[in-house]
Amino acid sequence: MNSSPAMEPDAPDLVCQLDNVQGMVDALTCVRWKRHQDALVELSEHGIVLIVEESGCLQAKVYLQRELFTKYEYGAEGRPRFGISLGLLVDCLNTFSSPGHSNTIEIKYPGPDMELLLKSVDTLNSCIYSEIRTRIPETSEWDYNFEQAGTAPLTFTVKSAALKEAIDDLEWPGSSVQISLQKSPPCVTFRGEGHGDLQIDFMYYANTDLLLAFHCDTEVSYGYKYKFLKATTANIPGNVARENRGSKLTIGRGGMLKVQHLVSVAKALAPQVESAGYQPPSRIAYIEFFVKPEETA
Repeated sequence: MNSSPAMEPDAPDLVCQLDNVQGMVDALTCVRWKRHQDALVELSEHGIVLIVEESGCLQAKVYLQRELFTKYEYGAEGRPRFGISLGLLVDCLNTFSSPGHSNTIEIKYPGPDMELLLKSVDTLNSCIYSEIRTRIPETSEWDYNFEQAGTAPLTFTVKSAALKEAIDDLEWPGSSVQISLQKSPPCVTFRGEGHGDLQIDFMYYANTDLLLAFHCDTEVSYGYKYKFLKATTANIPGNVARENRGSKLTIGRGGMLKVQHLVSVAKALAPQVESAGYQPPSRIAYIEFFVKPEETA
C-alpha cells in the first residue's frame, strides 16, 4: 500500500524555500529589541508566525505568509509550535545573506532531534548548513486579544521614518508617552514628560505627507511606557523605514495599542526582467506590535 509523502513517519512538518534571506532578516530584526530574546514559532498551512513577548506588556508578531516562499510543503497535523532563540535565528540567517545577492535557502522542521534546519540551495561551489536547537514553548502569561474600541476604528497611518524619529525624540529616563487623538481639528499628539515636556503634533490636513490617514470619531488619550513604545520602531532597519509607505497605529479597547509595519521580502529583479515590464506579485511580511497602556490611577 502506497502512502502520500505527507503521511510518511519521518516526513518533516514543513519544507520551504525562500529566495530573499535579507528580507526575512529585516522582518525579524524589527522585533529583536534585546540581545537574549526567546521567540515562539507557530507553523501552519498558511505560513509561519513568530511571536516575542516582554513583561506581559509588549508582544510582537511577524507573519511570514506562504506566498512569500518559492516552495512551501506542509505536512503536519494541526499547528506545531516550538521555542527558539531569536538572536541565534537572525545571526544564522545572516550567514546565508550576502550584499547584492538574493540567496535562496531551504528551511526544514523538525530535524532528527527537533532542530530547525537551514540550508543554502543556490550556491554552486559550497553549501551552508545550519542546525538550530529548539525547545518546548512556554505559554503566554497575558491575553493579547485586540478589540476595536467602538463602532469605528481609532486609527492613523504615519510615515515610518517620521514615527521612528518622533518616538526617539520623546525619550526621558523612565518616562511615559501620552498618545492623544483629537477629532477636530484632526490631529495626533505624542507628549513625553521627564525633566521637561516635549509635544509632537501630527496635523492631518497640514502634514498629509507625514500623517497619511486618520480616523477618529471620539477623542482618546492613553499613556504608554516609553521603553515598550520605543521597541515598536527602534529596530526597524533604516532601508525599511525609508521604503515603507507608512506604519499604521490603532488604539483598541482599554487603550491597547497596535502598531503595524510592512517589510518587503520580494526578490530583487534582474535588469533584463525589469526591461520586459514584468512585475512579480508583492511579497510582504507583516509585523504587529501590541502595547498595553500604563495603569491609570
